[in-house]
Amino acid sequence: MTDDEDAELLSLLDDEYARAILIETSKEPMSADALTERCDASPPTVYRRIDRLDEHDLVEAEQELDPDGHHYKTYRARLERVSVELSDGEMDVRVDRSDENAADRFTRLYEEL
Repeated sequence: MTDDEDAELLSLLDDEYARAILIETSKEPMSADALTERCDASPPTVYRRIDRLDEHDLVEAEQELDPDGHHYKTYRARLERVSVELSDGEMDVRVDRSDENAADRFTRLYEEL
């Protein structure tokens, strides 16, 4: 990552709503409506943070289908760990993301039943 990308990522993680979204979606995939309620934020705030988190590949979206036929997205955190190392006047930011694919998620969800 470039210094600008590092700074942007750290700024995003410093945002209380972005952190709340990551925490909630690390527990289970959630819709923006559910995140609005859980994070005590307005819908535009939640959508802006989701967009920023998505730009950094820290969340992933999945399309869901309501029983009445409507579509909506749920979001799942991909962030596992962020490490910041300062050495010789340089800052190195490393991001570890979940590589769990859809088949692995299905298996995990099935096993949790």
